[in-house]
Amino acid sequence: MTYEEHLDEVTTLITEKYDVEDQVAIDMVMRAQADDFFTLHDDDPSICTLERAHEDARAVYKKYR
Repeated sequence: MTYEEHLDEVTTLITEKYDVEDQVAIDMVMRAQADDFFTLHDDDPSICTLERAHEDARAVYKKYR
């Protein structure tokens, strides 16, 4: 998946797994992105996988809720 698709998937997973509103999940992902959480993903699209999206969703939710 592309970098943008990965971010969308992380956002979707946060809303589904943690029962938060869409805008709250979007804000979390945007803050993580601003903190360079996803820098490696942009540099190496091969790590933009569904498995990694689940890991990232968990990490982003834990850190940015």
